[in-house]
Amino acid sequence: MNAAAPLLPPSPLADDQKAQLLQLINGLDTHALWWLSGYSAGLAQAQQPRALALVAPGQVASGAVAKERLTILYGSQTGNAKRCAERLLADAEAAGVPVRLLRADAYPTRELADERWLYVVISTQGEGDPPDDAIGFIEFLNGRRAPKLAQLRFSVLGLGDSSYADFCGIGRKLDARLAELGGQRVVALAQADVDFDTIALPWHSQVLEQARTQIQATPTASSNVTPLRHAVAQALPQWTQANPFVTEVLANQRLTGREFKGTGFRKYGDNDKDVRHIELSLEGSGLTYEPGDSLGIRHRNPQALVEAVLEATGLDSTVMVELDGNAVSLGQSLEEKRELSRLSRPFLTAVAEHVQADDLKQLLEPGNAQFAGLVNTHQLIDVLRRWSATWDAQALVKALRAPTQRLYSIASSRKRVGEEAHLTLDVLRYQAHGHAHLGAASGFLAALDEGGQVPVYVEANERFRVPADASRDIIMVGPGTGIAPFRGFVQERAETGASGRNWLFFGAQHFNTGFVYQTEWQDALAKGELQRLDLAFSRDQAEKIYVQHRLREQGRELYDWLQNGAHFYVCGAIGMGKDVHAALLDIITTHNGGDADAATEFLATLQREGRYARDVY
Repeated sequence: MNAAAPLLPPSPLADDQKAQLLQLINGLDTHALWWLSGYSAGLAQAQQPRALALVAPGQVASGAVAKERLTILYGSQTGNAKRCAERLLADAEAAGVPVRLLRADAYPTRELADERWLYVVISTQGEGDPPDDAIGFIEFLNGRRAPKLAQLRFSVLGLGDSSYADFCGIGRKLDARLAELGGQRVVALAQADVDFDTIALPWHSQVLEQARTQIQATPTASSNVTPLRHAVAQALPQWTQANPFVTEVLANQRLTGREFKGTGFRKYGDNDKDVRHIELSLEGSGLTYEPGDSLGIRHRNPQALVEAVLEATGLDSTVMVELDGNAVSLGQSLEEKRELSRLSRPFLTAVAEHVQADDLKQLLEPGNAQFAGLVNTHQLIDVLRRWSATWDAQALVKALRAPTQRLYSIASSRKRVGEEAHLTLDVLRYQAHGHAHLGAASGFLAALDEGGQVPVYVEANERFRVPADASRDIIMVGPGTGIAPFRGFVQERAETGASGRNWLFFGAQHFNTGFVYQTEWQDALAKGELQRLDLAFSRDQAEKIYVQHRLREQGRELYDWLQNGAHFYVCGAIGMGKDVHAALLDIITTHNGGDADAATEFLATLQREGRYARDVY
């Protein structure tokens, strides 16, 4: 026996209770585990039939009693809302404010009626939808059981992307609903774009001051407390979006399509794909990840795109500009420090003012349905060409926003590939508006040869994990590059000897050109690492067939798997995710006796239990 290992008493839990506990804590992050430990300790101390207040972070089992307590709630899809909430937690604790931090799906909604102080940080997914971890909370708040909140003081920070028509939509809806229920705003709704700190930090300062001056707590019964912020600090990653690790390309392999050379770009909406498998070395980085996590990429804008912007604006790359307090050349700022492909409402507003374009101003009016059509069919360079004008270099840099975070699902398990991370990406490359177009990040990655360098960081996704109970079956739906995390899932389950079955639904446009990792999936079937594989190739027959059609075809067996405890995962485009969700509701309704309400509740229960997880974008 290892003398340094702690001696634990025999577990009082039965085997089935252990399995349930493992399922419960599967995917919980550091903060949730700290909260759970405090909650459990409180239950052990109480052991009497009375309502137990949840223990605040920084006061775990300490006996501290707050006259009022701040609750920070977050709903996060890519981690930004979570980080903002964590930062607020740490500063509130440092200011002596009694506070707790909860992910939205961990919030006990029965407590909302008695809540006095609530700060919410929430991101918008797609066109005004909540992130997956906040769906249940939003549904409760909008439902008949939502309580009156006359005693509640609240504030909402919404994170979004102004390239979407319904910018910060869920933040605005949540703010309005809390007020409709009687809550009092202590700080007005803040709506932050992708460069969110410009809005988030002032909001942070205002709500912190409100909490610091208005929330009081009684002295704690014990000073033997380890504030959660210390645990947070210990868990902070070394490599981040602001400070990425520079990794080396080990392989860059084309999986589908043909090679594009010269003017060989497909037209906008053409079906040809250029899907790549890229292997990156993590040796010496200390970076770790779990299947389901994403790799963030700090890309450089392709030189062709930089030159196109310079030509469209009549500017010289050598002109010096001021950026973030430093003097840099315009060329360098465009290549490394500014977003040159995705549109944003502030940029379009700046162009409309600069050019005095009435037609563009009309598109930017609230509620104009044509705005979405513009951002869905135009890159930034298209706007500069369509509303052409000579620009001042400093004015252009000011109008452009910082680069948008690029996240790619990791397509590997460390247990199989070691100190590597594999990616599956579709290179955006097409002809439109009379010009060739190239995705900035995907084009950057596609051009890298072996030995090329890529700045990276890991973005954890605690809600998208293989089951802690290895005997559970899993169903995976991943058309196109949505297949990426499931390659990692199957590898992980094979390497750990999981006894649960693996069922994969994959879709693409054509069998011959779109079946990514075909030989790997066939090998996995032969080895018993994959038990079932259902395929949908939408363009290989007159009638288009998608993964949701294959789900319906296998509805009876899929329903049986779910009834017997299977986990269900979806990865891919937001639209596909909605179609799959609708198919699931239909399948469950068909096989539960026709009860649509029960089907909706069944799926909601699966989400709350972590058995229905989505990674959609």
